[in-house]
This record gives sequence, structure tokens and C-alpha cells, in this order.
Amino acid sequence: MKLIVAIIRPEKLNDVLEALFRAEVRGLTISAAQGHGGETEQVETYRGMTVKMELSPKIRLDIGVSDHFVEPTVRAILSAARTGEVGDGKIFVLPVERVYRIRTGERDEAAVTPVA
Repeated sequence: MKLIVAIIRPEKLNDVLEALFRAEVRGLTISAAQGHGGETEQVETYRGMTVKMELSPKIRLDIGVSDHFVEPTVRAILSAARTGEVGDGKIFVLPVERVYRIRTGERDEAAVTPVA
């Protein structure tokens, strides 16, 4: 089992969700985030003051999957989130030791498998 954490551009969220649906990946958590990586600093004028924007808005997706869904999930995110510009984001694949479904008490693979 793995936890896939993807940081993407907000405007690519719908494309990523559609790609995940087509890849039959179900169950995810979406959070608003802010951060910076390789983007150049943006300078904006707000009410006559120059403000340096150091953090960019991002979307964080957390997706728990069984091992055979890791590659399809990563491929779906990569293809849908890529613009080719700096700031497209990152995907992290982390090991998961144990998962429990609160409602039923199921654990591990049974807990990350979608309910029919």
C-alpha cells in the first residue's frame, strides 16, 4: 500500500480528477495549499504598494492505493497536470504501514479498496 501525495496547479484540478476517474482510481482527499519551488518570485502592486508574492496557490491530493494502482495513479496525474512550465508540482509516493476503514474496521488492502 502507498500514499500518493500530489501537489498540482489549481487550474489543473479538473483535468487530474477526470484522468483519475478514467484510471479507475477512487477515494482521495483534496486540500488547498500554498508553496513554492522553482517558480520565480512574482512582484505585484496592491493598492499602490509593491508586494513580493513568495507563495503560490497549489492543490494537494492525498490518495491511498494498493500497490497495483500506484503506476496508473502516477501516470494519470503526470499526464493531466503537466503544462511544461516551472511550477507544475510534484508527486510523492510514500509507504503505508497500516490502513483502517473506520466504518467497518477493515484494514490494509480491504480498507483502500473502493466499496462497491
